[in-house]
Amino acid sequence: MELTVFGASGRTGRHIVDKALADGHHVTAVLRRPAEQDPRVAVRLIPDLADTAAVQSAITRADAVLSAIGPRSRKYAPVAAPATRHLLEAGVGRLVVISAAPVDPPPADDSFLSRRIALPLIGLILRPVYDDLRAMEAELATSSSAWTALRPPQLTDGPATGRYRTRIGGAVPRGFRVSRADLAAAMLECLDRPETIRTAVGIAGPTR
Repeated sequence: MELTVFGASGRTGRHIVDKALADGHHVTAVLRRPAEQDPRVAVRLIPDLADTAAVQSAITRADAVLSAIGPRSRKYAPVAAPATRHLLEAGVGRLVVISAAPVDPPPADDSFLSRRIALPLIGLILRPVYDDLRAMEAELATSSSAWTALRPPQLTDGPATGRYRTRIGGAVPRGFRVSRADLAAAMLECLDRPETIRTAVGIAGPTR
C-alpha cells in the first residue's frame, strides 16, 4: 500500500515507518522539521498542518494515513485533537490514530486495582492529555473518515513481541503496558481488519 505517516520521526512514528517498510509498503513521512529517515522513505516537510493544501498533497495518493501525533506530556496538550482536525479538513479517508486506554472508563471485567485505583489516578494526573484525546475521538466520530483509534496503556520502548492483545470498542482488561513496536504493528494490522473501522481498539501487551 501507499501509506502516509504523520509524526514519523517520533518514538512511535519511527516504529510505524520501520514496520511498514518491512511489510513491503511504500511510505511517505510527514515531518514538521528535517529529520533522518530511511532512504526508501519519501519525506514531506509540513511545518504547520493548518496548511490544508500541503496536507492534501501529502495524502492524495495514500491508501491509508497513520498518525503518531500526540502530546508527550500534559504541558504539551492539546496536540492530537488539532492535528486530527486538520487531517479531517484535508479530506483524509482511511485513518489510524493513537489514543489511550484511560479515555473511557475501564471495562467491567478489568481488575479492581485498575478500575478503582490505578486508572482513575492516572486519569486525574494526566487529565489534559486525555481531554485532548477525547476531543480527538469526538472529532473522528462526527467525521466521514474511515478511522480507527488505538487505545494503548503505558507505552514502553521494549521490543516487538507479536503477542499483543486487542479488543474492539474499548480497553483491554489487565493491560498495563505495551511496547511502541507492538503498537505500530497493531496499527498496520488494522488496515486489514474492516471490523476496526470507525471504532476504538484497545491494545495491551501479553499477559505474564
